Amino acid sequence: MKIGMIGLGRMGANMALRLMRAGHQCVAYDRSQESVSGLAKEGATAASSLADLVARLEAPRAVWIMVPAGAATEETVVELGKLLAPGDTIIDGGNSFYKDDVRRSQALAPAGIHYIDAGTSGGVWGLERGYCLMMGGPREAVARLDPIFKTLAPGIGDIPRTPGRSGEGTAEQGYLYCGPSGSGHFVKMVHNGIEYGVMQAYAEGFDILRGANSDHLPRGLSYDLNLADIAELWRRGSVISSWLLDLTAQALAGDGELAAYAGFVEDSGEGRWTIAAALEEGISAEVLSTALFTRFRSRIEHSFAEKILSAMRKGFGGHIELHRAEKVNPGL
Repeated sequence: MKIGMIGLGRMGANMALRLMRAGHQCVAYDRSQESVSGLAKEGATAASSLADLVARLEAPRAVWIMVPAGAATEETVVELGKLLAPGDTIIDGGNSFYKDDVRRSQALAPAGIHYIDAGTSGGVWGLERGYCLMMGGPREAVARLDPIFKTLAPGIGDIPRTPGRSGEGTAEQGYLYCGPSGSGHFVKMVHNGIEYGVMQAYAEGFDILRGANSDHLPRGLSYDLNLADIAELWRRGSVISSWLLDLTAQALAGDGELAAYAGFVEDSGEGRWTIAAALEEGISAEVLSTALFTRFRSRIEHSFAEKILSAMRKGFGGHIELHRAEKVNPGL
């Protein structure tokens, strides 16, 4: 299939590469012409503007947006809404707020333009590993673009089939139609909220292990533990093994003290939205709330646990710690 890709940052460029390697055609646009030129060398068709990108696609068009959530996405959707025709589809693969998806979908409906919200997980490793995709929007539009989603998804790989599942549907291939507009980003939002809690649990656990040699402990009850070895041990056969633990082990193997990290931990918004949804639903979410508030506290005083969190965020998403003075929109 042929698809337009807008936004060639950490994930957008890699998604385009994965699609092209599987035989799909990509028309690429980014405000950075250097990024566009780089992808063009890999086989993409370069576009000089949104209008140029739309002109280089054949109806019914599909345009995937991978730009920061908020104003950048809003402006791009509004502009595309003026350029596209009935039957065309916009896919927002960023981390947009699900209520914004519902509003955008409703705004585009009178023009006959489909809007798909595609929660996308996979970070900087997605080019090789694939992307876990959670889609919301018109079922027929999602079905038409199934070859795109199937290519981006990781596939079943070597993960054993869950007992009791028959293999029907796409979930075990790594992508899923979740429901109407907003549902894809809602599922991704909760995914990221859970991620906060899991990361916090690892971070606190390794901080406790590190503190086991404290001078305040009674004689004979302190231990000088090798955190890198413990992380590696737990990767193998432990019930708490995971990709996040893999990334932790990798960071500790490089530097057991994580000296390159200050422990200043950002949040990208989804954790806040998850807690807001829990409040609206009257659902108790103690772990996720605490994990979010701990990130706020990390920006005032830092611990080794926060260094672990920063190392994991860099590992899966390429997130670099920012000093408070560098932040344009604190917390988001």
